Amino acid sequence: MLPIGSLADAAAELAATFRGQLLQPTDTGYEDARKVHNGLVDKRPALIARCHGVADVVGALDLTRRLGLEGAIRGGGHNVAGRSTIDGGVMIDLSPMKGIHVDPENRTVWAQSGVTWGELNRETQLHGLAVTGGVVSSTGIAGLTLGGGVGWLMGKYGLALDNLRAVELVTVDGRLLRASKHREPELFWALRGGGGNFGVATSFEYELHPVGPTITGGPIVHPIERSRALLEFFRDATRSLPDEHTLFATLTHAPDGSGMKVAALVTCHCGPLEDAETAMQPLKQFAPPILDAVGPMPYSQLNSMLDANYPKGALNYWKSNFLIELSDAAIDTMISSFARCPTTMGQLLLEHFHGAVTRVNATDTAFPHRHEGYNLLVLAQWMQPTETGACIAWARETYEAMRPFFAAGRYVNYLDDDETDDPIAAAYGPNYRRLQQIKARYDPTNFFRMNQNIRPLA
Repeated sequence: MLPIGSLADAAAELAATFRGQLLQPTDTGYEDARKVHNGLVDKRPALIARCHGVADVVGALDLTRRLGLEGAIRGGGHNVAGRSTIDGGVMIDLSPMKGIHVDPENRTVWAQSGVTWGELNRETQLHGLAVTGGVVSSTGIAGLTLGGGVGWLMGKYGLALDNLRAVELVTVDGRLLRASKHREPELFWALRGGGGNFGVATSFEYELHPVGPTITGGPIVHPIERSRALLEFFRDATRSLPDEHTLFATLTHAPDGSGMKVAALVTCHCGPLEDAETAMQPLKQFAPPILDAVGPMPYSQLNSMLDANYPKGALNYWKSNFLIELSDAAIDTMISSFARCPTTMGQLLLEHFHGAVTRVNATDTAFPHRHEGYNLLVLAQWMQPTETGACIAWARETYEAMRPFFAAGRYVNYLDDDETDDPIAAAYGPNYRRLQQIKARYDPTNFFRMNQNIRPLA
């Protein structure tokens, strides 16, 4: 080990070649840089390395290892569970890395790990192209893709990770690798769902598809008294959706800030506008809504439509699980649980999986959840710390009430930070042991453990 004195000395040495910022607790800008999207997370790294390039990442990793500190990797987005930061260790912050290059002829895009979906869509939509991204534009491409990639286009084009062509990765020992189907194929398999367990993913190359610039989508909002009928309608409608049509349902609160509880459908159709108009008719004719904002709009607008509902700094606590089916009893339990929701920013969300995302074998990528069905997200969000106890209790109680309807699988991107059991096996199912083997090859000491952690197979 190279002899280094204090952290300050090590940081000063690295600063000689570091292009980004190295921030310690007494430095200007540290307080803002340490804050993550979820206001419930309040951690104080000993050093924040705000990287401007791959060489900065390599240097920050080297410093962290030599000092024997723990490290956490931060991308450009949310990381609600708070595992992108750390107390007393080094936060390797990729959020300044914003490079994007679109190749419209080959329909590909290369983007660095600090990019958000809103930023990526802004560039790709100049060419009428897109790839499955998050449903909120401030979501980072890195975390979403490495853990799965649920989005408006997944019925037609699969998850974000299904559209990966390559990932550039810095390993724990500072090597720079390019993983693809032809180079480091085992690593590439693991990166498509295995999260940040194998190194620091510094950039991604995606396949693009013709989308927009105008698609059809938006929300339809109904009175809360119509919840049961709406969720039954949602269940029936999702049994026969075309690939181009994505439909989610939610018990939530009115977007006008009144705090009124409502039931809503949120939808996207990425096919021809005339086909979309036909597909939307049953939704529009179900019953007179409070609000019907479904219609033609730019794809980028749809992708940012929900942003205001997820403000940075709000306190968040999430619980999630796939459902065996959306049974009558599950619907009743959702309705009764939501009636007790103590925050006007809380919701219960049902994300429907169908189409292209379900036509991939469970072992073709590390992400194994390839059956048609529903993922339930219990989303507690609030602004005042005095509400924390009640909101967390509601999320936990709702999750327990819904447990009888749960399938075995869990979506790794929605796992929270205080799981009492070990959810990782449920998140990866038949792929877990293979992931442990690959982890042992690329990160045998489990340095990258501030994540939804896959422990290396001994």
